[in-house]
Amino acid sequence: MSQAHPDTDQSTSENVPRGSLTSSDGPVLIVAAMEQEAAAVIELMEAAQPVAAPLTGVSAVRGRLRGSDVVVVTTGIGIAAASAAATWAILETRPRAVVAVGSCGGLAADVEVGTVIVGDCFAYSIADATAFGYAPGQVPGSPERFTADPAWADLAEQAAHASHQDGDAPVRRGLMLSGDAFVTAPLAEPMRQRFPGALSADMETTATAHTAAALGVPMTALRAVSDLCGPSADQQFHLELAIVAHRSARAVAHLVASR
Repeated sequence: MSQAHPDTDQSTSENVPRGSLTSSDGPVLIVAAMEQEAAAVIELMEAAQPVAAPLTGVSAVRGRLRGSDVVVVTTGIGIAAASAAATWAILETRPRAVVAVGSCGGLAADVEVGTVIVGDCFAYSIADATAFGYAPGQVPGSPERFTADPAWADLAEQAAHASHQDGDAPVRRGLMLSGDAFVTAPLAEPMRQRFPGALSADMETTATAHTAAALGVPMTALRAVSDLCGPSADQQFHLELAIVAHRSARAVAHLVASR
């Protein structure tokens, strides 16, 4: 984008896709950035079979999870990778919904490692067209926030609570941020100020939400916190990826069982 004022409507509040690519009898499309995150879901599946993917670095598996038809796609890390993989997978499978899973960073000061975050709205953490009157995180031509499908987000929250085990951190629901920058401690406080109420940060979920919205497919997210972006001195700040990947996978298994 040039530095000239973008010729777009700043009042845009939601995406209105020209046509929907969802199907009521399609699979649930589960997307994860990393192999270990996807593997935690795949190991819970039955009759899992690989699906050929035309994109370098992308893999896919189709099978049954708690009796439901699912496709698990490993997208690779970052906004572009997530967008490309989600676009291909939606066009290929015509899913009834998309669920982003795996790990994320805890951004809110009171979020704990291991917390399962239910995403009900999403923004780009480093998008900045505020000089032209746009909101922080808003890309010109796009809404200020991408929103999860309310029914799927409600079910995801119920599933996260149903999968909760003794000793797990509380389930949280709210705004998730994504961008191609790892949110280290020096970036955390300015980001909290730009996005009051944001719970987590990762590098893919908003891109997945953007793609799903553009293609008319319901979407939500169930990601678990592996690291704290700006921990206080008395906070545990890291949990192994395998642990949080399995917490996310347990939640998504309960979700698809409810559908």
